[in-house]
Amino acid sequence: MNEPLDELYFVWLCGQVTDVEIKNASRTYWKLFRQLYSKEFFWLIPNDDNRMEDGKDLRREFANESGLGEPDPDWMRLGCSVLELMVGLSRRLAFEAEGEPHYWFWELTKNIGLERYNDRRKIPNQTIDATLDQVIWRTYSPSGDGGFFPLKHANENQRNVELWYQLSAYVDELS
Repeated sequence: MNEPLDELYFVWLCGQVTDVEIKNASRTYWKLFRQLYSKEFFWLIPNDDNRMEDGKDLRREFANESGLGEPDPDWMRLGCSVLELMVGLSRRLAFEAEGEPHYWFWELTKNIGLERYNDRRKIPNQTIDATLDQVIWRTYSPSGDGGFFPLKHANENQRNVELWYQLSAYVDELS
């Protein structure tokens, strides 16, 4: 993918969950978004590849909305970024629990403890990387604390549960 097109996709992707016109650094998260975008999501639990594909499908949507036609197959084969995964999950949550994807994106961000890293703050890249590694490699607590879907009453170790079922249990607890 060429850099100008990749940058357009990045801005489009961020626009799915935030107002990209905001200029106030205490209300923007470009540095965090870039780190989420540069970190590849790896799936460890069967069927989590479906959530990865949800994220990668955003590329096709972007290409269609931008009038680019069929996306470059090499681009489609690239790994799924954590940002793409989170946008995909936020859309699933909006469907399952109602609400808007941007609301759910920020809930996911809060659940993993990254909501405070706006552009006004110095972002400790190592801290954010460690948080993302905890999510990707599932080193969060058995109840899901430290992951996208913390539960008050987990019936099983959430580190071994596919993301779709974690999402569903999380929505059930919210009801």
